[in-house]
Amino acid sequence: MNYQQLDPDKKDILIIDDKPDNLRVLSSLLARKGYNVRKALNWQMALTACQTVLPDLILLDIMMPEVDGYEVCRRFKSWDVTADIPVIFISALDDIFDKIKAFRLGGVDYITKPFEFEEVVVRVQNQLELRAARLEILKLNTELEQRVKYRTLELENTLEKLQGEIASRQQLQDKLLDIVLHDSLTGLPNRVLFIRQLGNALDLAKQDISYQFAVLYLDCDRFKVVNDSLGHIVGDELLIAIAHRLQLCLNSGDTLARLGGDEFGILIENLRDISSAIQVAELMLQQLSIPFKLSRYEVFMNASIGINWGNKDYEKAEYLLRDADTAMYRAKAQGKARYKLFDPAMYQEAIQLLEIENDLRRAVEREEFIIYYQPIISLHTGRISGFEALVRWLHPVRGLIAPTEFIPVAEETGLINAIDIWVLQSACHQLRIWQNHPATPKNLTISVNLSARLFTQPNLIAQIDKIIYETQVNPLNLELEITESVIMENTNVVKTIIEEIKNRKIKLVMDDFGTGYSSLSYIHSFPLHSLKIDKSFITQMQFHQDTMGLVPAIISIAESMGMTVIAEGVETKEQLAKLRSLNCDFAQGYLFSQPLEEQSVVNFIADAHQW
Repeated sequence: MNYQQLDPDKKDILIIDDKPDNLRVLSSLLARKGYNVRKALNWQMALTACQTVLPDLILLDIMMPEVDGYEVCRRFKSWDVTADIPVIFISALDDIFDKIKAFRLGGVDYITKPFEFEEVVVRVQNQLELRAARLEILKLNTELEQRVKYRTLELENTLEKLQGEIASRQQLQDKLLDIVLHDSLTGLPNRVLFIRQLGNALDLAKQDISYQFAVLYLDCDRFKVVNDSLGHIVGDELLIAIAHRLQLCLNSGDTLARLGGDEFGILIENLRDISSAIQVAELMLQQLSIPFKLSRYEVFMNASIGINWGNKDYEKAEYLLRDADTAMYRAKAQGKARYKLFDPAMYQEAIQLLEIENDLRRAVEREEFIIYYQPIISLHTGRISGFEALVRWLHPVRGLIAPTEFIPVAEETGLINAIDIWVLQSACHQLRIWQNHPATPKNLTISVNLSARLFTQPNLIAQIDKIIYETQVNPLNLELEITESVIMENTNVVKTIIEEIKNRKIKLVMDDFGTGYSSLSYIHSFPLHSLKIDKSFITQMQFHQDTMGLVPAIISIAESMGMTVIAEGVETKEQLAKLRSLNCDFAQGYLFSQPLEEQSVVNFIADAHQW
């Protein structure tokens, strides 16, 4: 095979990603930086590209069908021709396990999506410089061997030159080591060096029972907002300032490292007890709460910190950092700008969450979901007016799983989009079947919940149109339930989608009204048909006999805006009577029926209940 450089003046970069959009964006941006850029959608294309022209660097996505990024990296590292080509992983996977696996397979760096392009450029440049340095070292070694072999008769002169070349090689090696082990922006140790030093501390703790240490994992809570709004130059300036402040909180024997992005690792050694580590965390939070006066802006920042005591029973330093990271995420989940001590139960919860996520991904592929339908009753006629579609997960091992357990995971991972569209398709199909039954009311409606994440998808309207076309359901009988977080976004995309929904005569229902932002200034700007009162307000009516809590106010708001009102969680006849006295339009809850399986709905309709 003939391996030729495309352009000797340009470095060649091969991008491997199954997403054409990702390839196009990265290719365009790197090409503007003066690189030859080639693209591959899968392993076979990548192999052909390398057989044609050997790249200087590979950017590799992990999540790809058939042959994923891990396997692609392993194959390249096992092939002598490509073994020395540096591989940088670029992936949305941000778990410490994914990153460790990437480095174990031979990856030289790991960039988490969504990435900052400036960071990608710097990392690419660093790795290309590293490779150039390695090649230079190999070249020097080859020259040294040749000179020793062919110039034995000129030993004195060769020895003098050899000493100079050895010194040059040492300088290159020192430079290479410095690049590999330090962050180019802040000059701090990077993740590789931090793990090495953490390992040394763990070994020392195993040997000396009196030696105590702790590891802290710090993540800035608002850095992305600053970076996106003020730009990456300001973001870099802020990171340098943050690193400086954190360093002021530590003793000379402690270690501060930049682990990537806006994440920092701290190794505190020679501690008396955990309270010393807590004091450092509190000092860091205090220091970061002071405004940063940058060259052009004043920026406010806070952070979440996870603390893990240096237990000598840990097998690997990576596990120490992993558990500190877990504690940090718990601190972030509890409100940010705080610290949290690691508890072993957190790790078990994290593992369980990971298992749920993995099972949920398979569940989406296998359509392991079923829909229950809860009747909605008109309080004016006392008869059924429609049903709300409620999704449940029928797990092959654990059985029926409630939405409170899997919906948050689906929201976080983005799987909620596929689930919501499946529910909408299935519910519309089912409504069409029911409408063919003679006992079904003419204007029976179906109500489906849509996640706020769906409203960021530009093809949402096209998907709704397709479902209506395929199921032949009348849009007038379709109600889409959204939460306040959708309209609080108030973006042009959201406004356009909602306007398109209105144009199709589909009704929009504000779900759980009053439990979120409750911004009336936003509500009147959107074409809402109904407000749904959360169950918690219905329950509170019995404790506020005089005012009945907020329910009268919510009904009054809806009436003033020409909207109907649906009360959730009605369980007693007393609640029903109070809602009727307040002129509430609709209600649903266990008083009328629990959510029904689809085969039970027709019988429920045929029974013609009246309340």
